[in-house]
Parts: sequence; structure tokens; C-alpha cells
Amino acid sequence: MKKLICAILALALMGSLSGFSENTASETLYVSKVENLPEDFIFGVDASSVISLENSGVRFYGFDGNEQDVFRTLSQSGINYIRVRVWNDPYDAKGRGYGGGNCDIATAVAIGRRATENGMKLLVDFHYSDFWADPSKQMVPKSWRDMDIETKTQAVYDFTKECLLTLRNEGVDVGMVQVGNETNTFMCGEKTWFNITYLMDAGAKAVREIYPEALVAVHFTNPEKQGNYANFASKLAYYAVDYDVFGTSWYPYWHGSLENLSTVLSEISEKYGKKVMVLETSYAYTTEDSDFFGNTIGDTSEGGYPITVQGQANLIRDLTDAMVNHTANGIGICYWEGTWISVGGDSREENHALWESFGSGWATSFAGYYDPNDAGKYYGGNAVDNQALFDKNGLPLESLKVFSLMRSGNELPVTANALENAAVICDINGEIALPATVNAVMNDNSRRAVDVTWNIDEAGLETLRRQGTGTYTIEGTAGDKKALCRLTLIEFNYLADWSFEESSDAWKLTDLKKADELYIEDKKTDSLTGSKHAHFWSKAKDSVEFTLEQEVQNLDAGKYKFSVSIMGGDCGDTEIYAYVKIGGETVATCPRSINGYGNWDTALIPEILLPEGGSLTVGVYVKCAGEGNGAWGKIDDAMLNRVNE
Repeated sequence: MKKLICAILALALMGSLSGFSENTASETLYVSKVENLPEDFIFGVDASSVISLENSGVRFYGFDGNEQDVFRTLSQSGINYIRVRVWNDPYDAKGRGYGGGNCDIATAVAIGRRATENGMKLLVDFHYSDFWADPSKQMVPKSWRDMDIETKTQAVYDFTKECLLTLRNEGVDVGMVQVGNETNTFMCGEKTWFNITYLMDAGAKAVREIYPEALVAVHFTNPEKQGNYANFASKLAYYAVDYDVFGTSWYPYWHGSLENLSTVLSEISEKYGKKVMVLETSYAYTTEDSDFFGNTIGDTSEGGYPITVQGQANLIRDLTDAMVNHTANGIGICYWEGTWISVGGDSREENHALWESFGSGWATSFAGYYDPNDAGKYYGGNAVDNQALFDKNGLPLESLKVFSLMRSGNELPVTANALENAAVICDINGEIALPATVNAVMNDNSRRAVDVTWNIDEAGLETLRRQGTGTYTIEGTAGDKKALCRLTLIEFNYLADWSFEESSDAWKLTDLKKADELYIEDKKTDSLTGSKHAHFWSKAKDSVEFTLEQEVQNLDAGKYKFSVSIMGGDCGDTEIYAYVKIGGETVATCPRSINGYGNWDTALIPEILLPEGGSLTVGVYVKCAGEGNGAWGKIDDAMLNRVNE
């Protein structure tokens, strides 16, 4: 009888730690079942900041509203892996933390023990840096700064082994180890693949020795860039790097479509025999800023899903389906910093004191010594609190239940979840017509057209016409929801595919120096209008020189104007200008400059006199010396308009 009782208790405990909990039933969250979902599919959550949050006074609760260990709540929701980043020495000379959770090995141990106690494995993410490592910065730890590659390789091995031994001695169940974080051509201060692969292999060697059953993962980002991952994977194969999992970040507002993600990961898996996984993803559930620091993702659904709890769940479900049913050897997804909520003070000043004391913001002022160009200027709070899986009070969101509900499905009646913002472009000299319907995004992520009433009449539209070209936001109602329309008034544009949305043959790209990347890119956050633009990037110095042009025929004689916008960075000395040709001869130019990300510089050639029967070509010439970090840029919104006499 005693054995039977013990067995029943064990089964009950296993149920509570495996997501089989009545608390994960939902009367409000629509979830389509993911077919063929393996029992061992990895559902991870990065919880690196939990300790610093709790030290700042944050408390977490279960679905019943009672306070409980956040790791228990995650486990009950179907999470089976906890990811934690490890920095070498995230403290200044006085022992003051850099922030971002102050993620040293002691923090990883504290998190790892609680994850293990709640039936989850640990995914250890070594940055091999004292602070954040990503494609834009891979800074070497302070104590490794003067090391040659042989000494640094040994240091990576020793550090990795020492940390893993500490975790093992504390009984932490480690299931996977990352050797580097978003190592797109840089890692731990090294900038050549020859040296980078030395470091990766050193980390992998330590993993094999201490946790031989754990998977070794490498981690990259930007799957949307053509050929990016094929290049990374070929370098790893050439240098025979020892790893099991090719991991990626995938954030829907930056990294392209799910279809593209599945394609590039499948190609790597099939060619090199590797497992593939999404090591980072997230999505916003609200537009609210709860800590007075601002949010990375604001008030638009840039990732294709409504910014709602249901939209967040649909993103997770669709990504899981893509990895399970459309990606070769996809083994899991990990939601980034799902527990990183705000510290919840009543003012920025109150929150700032907590960020500085406990490292619960993304960076403290003390990080400026190590990272003067980023943390030293922009230190502060949490810009992703609106993407967590818990609300600002520590209560789990209904979307957290999606991880368990995907296994069985939870198909409720289909209802409207949110409205998509409408967008129209009208000729300022023609009819201004607003749409009669807008798309309602349903809880199953389908779209249905619904009638809309706009809060503007004909007289109001005429007032906008008199105000001139530009973009105006019109409010309205559809059912019981607020509708928005982005109305752009423009002069008629004689150019085809003027914002590159059609990727048509209208534009001719001529590469004069063999740039690494020169194509039409689909990336909404980098576009001026729509989601596409002309993109260039090249790593080598003096390797960017090209023209982008379009010939326009059958224009009436008269006066025209041409404008086009460009932005970019790391370009060094440049020669950039818009130009106009008539009959093959350049008749006008307008020089431009590159001024950094998001700083669009618009060229305007205001007066082009086109004779009867003349052909006209407009274009952009770009030549960049580069600054050694890869000259890059975007071109968008080319306009050819008639000028009234």
C-alpha cells in the first residue's frame, strides 16, 4: 500500500511539473492543435532576470492568483527548458553590477536549481563577454583583453568547464549549452572564422566532458538575409566545429517570414545533418509601457499579429507549427525573457534606484566603463516588459497556457480579437477615398472584412487636401472597436514599383564592385513605406559601388521633379547622388549623405524639363569606402512627379 501511495504521489507531481494541470485550461484563449508535436519538443523560456527582479521586490503568482515560484508556474504551463545567459564578470571594480540581471554563474546556479526542482532542464547560454553579446558587439571579457588566440581558447575551455562543473555539483540538470550568443561573424572580440571556431570548439569540448548528454548549440541571427545562414553553416563545416544544434533568433518584426525561416533552417539540417532550433523569439501583448523607460515594440502590429494576449499566443503557436511540420529536424523554440516584467514602481526615479541597485533594468550606469558607447549612454530599464508572459503585477498571462494547449487544441468560437489598421495612398489632386471595410483579426488569426465608419466627412478630407501631401491618421469605429486608417496623400508618381513592394523588373541594379549583398529586401522595420526596399551591405573596404535606376517612357513634355530617400551606416567616405538622364545624358544630380539608422536623407531634383519625345531615366549612384564594419544602407520611396506650371 505504501508503494502504491508513493507511486500515486509521484504521478501527481509529474503531472504538475509537465503541464498536465487543470490550471492550463482556458475559456478565453483560442489555440489550434499542432499536429505531430513530439513529446520531447523543447518549449523553453529565457528567465535570466528573475533573481534581479525578485531582489527588486517583484512577486510572481500562479493562475489561481496565489503567490508561487515562477518556475513552478512555467512548468505547469508546459515549459520544459529554462534558458539562462552567463556573463564572465558583469561587475565593475567596486562590485557594482552591470544590470540585465547581473547574469554571472552564481545567478545561473540559483536559476538552474529552481528549474531542476520543478522538472525542467537548463539551457546555458555562454556569451563569453562581461555583458550583452549580439551581432553589433561581441566584447571580450575584461580579464581576457590582452590574450592571444591560443591563450583565449584555453580560457574559454577553462571558464566553460568551471561553470558547468559548478552547475553539475549543485545538481542542475543541463540539457543544452550555447557556445556563443548571436555570433554573426564576431565572437569574444575575435573577427575571423578561423579564430572564432577555435573558441567554439573549446566550449564544446568542455560541454562534452562535463555534461556528455547535453546538446551543444551555436547561435546566429538574421535568417532573413539571403545566403547568411548558408555561409555560416559552411564555415562551421569547413572548420569541423563540434556542435549538435544550429540555433537562430527569430523575431517576427525583424527577421522575415516563417516560410523563409523554415526554408533556411531545413537547408542547413538536410545538408549538414544538424538539429535546428529557435533559441530566441517573443511578441508584445500590450502597448503599455509599465516602467517609464519606453518599449522596443510600440503601437503597431509590425510582426503581423495583433498586439494582444491572443496575438502573442498565435505567434507562439504558428512558430511551433512551422518548426514541427515545415522544418527539417526542428527540435524546439525558446521564448526570450518571458519573465522580465517591470519592477513596478510609481515613478522612473523609484525604478531607476532599483535598476541600479539590483540590475533589474537592461543596463546600469556602472556598465558604462565596460560598454561606453551603448550602456554608457542609454542605461536604464526594461524595453521589453510588454513582451513578457506575465503582466506587470506578476500574474501569468492567458497566453502562457498556449504551450500546453497546443498539444490538444482549444478551439473556441471564432470572434474578433483586434482590428488591422487600414492604409491607403491617394493622389492629392484626385479622389480621396477611405476604405469601406477594415480587416478584423479573429482569435484564430484569420481575417474578416467588417464595415467601418470613419470620423471624417468630405469637408474634413478637403481640409487635409489643402494642408498638402503627407500622412494623416483617421479614426473610426467598426463594431465596438476603434479603427485607424493611415491616409497618405501624394502627388501622382510616374515610377513603377516606387517603394519596391512588387520586386519587379522596373528597377535595374548594376553592381560595379561586387558587394556582398545587393537586392530588394523584405523588412518592414527598415522600410520608409511598406515592407520592402533596396538593400546593400558589404564587409570589405571599397566594395560598395552601384547604380539603381529606372527608365520611364511615354511621358508628356513638361516639368517634373524626382526624389528618393536613403539611410545607412558604417559607410566612411561616400559619393552618393540622385540623378536624372534625358536621352542617355545626365542633366541633373543631387548629392546625399548617409547619417545612421533611421535617419532617412531625401534627395530632391526639383526641376526637370522634359522635351517632346524624350526618354527619361532616374536613379541613384552609391559609392562607399566603408569603415571596416561593413558599409550598409537602404533606399526607398522613389518619386517622379509632374510640376504644375
